[in-house]
Amino acid sequence: MTTFLFRDDAYLTHCDAVVTAIDERGFQTNQTVFYPLGGGQPGDVGRFVLSTGEIVEITDTVKGDGPDGIIHRTGSGSAALKVGSTGKLELDWARRHRLMRMHTCLHLLSALVPFPVTGGSVGDGKGRLDFDMADSIPDKDTLTTKLNELIREDHAVTARWITDEELLGNPELVKTMAVKPPMGHGRVRLIEVAGMDRPLDLQACGGTHVRQTGEIGPVSVRKIENKGKQNRRVNIEFAG
Repeated sequence: MTTFLFRDDAYLTHCDAVVTAIDERGFQTNQTVFYPLGGGQPGDVGRFVLSTGEIVEITDTVKGDGPDGIIHRTGSGSAALKVGSTGKLELDWARRHRLMRMHTCLHLLSALVPFPVTGGSVGDGKGRLDFDMADSIPDKDTLTTKLNELIREDHAVTARWITDEELLGNPELVKTMAVKPPMGHGRVRLIEVAGMDRPLDLQACGGTHVRQTGEIGPVSVRKIENKGKQNRRVNIEFAG
């Protein structure tokens, strides 16, 4: 069982850790600040600095067995690891922060385009969402303007938890058609982008986000693609 420190504080850049398991996939620790691949967001990279001074490069992070497992995939230096090894996990923070900014921006995009989301991807400096729509194709310049307005308004972004039963009673909290939030563990995490009298966006999400939309910075809608009879892909990227 691994404690997911990033769930409560996405701004933690490092933590002390003890290796609890090792296999051909990588190693697990008692706690971690590394987010695993999932929900369209890439897994974190960085390094594990052992108490001996040796450094193990972490090239990817993925989900392990069961709901409480996270596996850190390794590059050079992995031979130095053994169960019980202690040290400090250190994120590639610059990359993670770019992913956080883009992930939050995609939430704003989903609020501006009121159609079910059929897919999406958070990239380093770019991202996309696919929408289930046919004729109501937004204008990319207008969408760019509206996105940047929401970003500059600097809305608060917060996380909270609800029960599985509450989620079942509020299906509108799940915007993605292809990926459903994990249930069966008693609770589900929501991300809320605050508005004036109601949230700008409120949906189930386990990813990492910035605290204020102003932190995202300027963005642009690069292109809108036709990906099928009723599927439109909106691609965005950082403008500065």
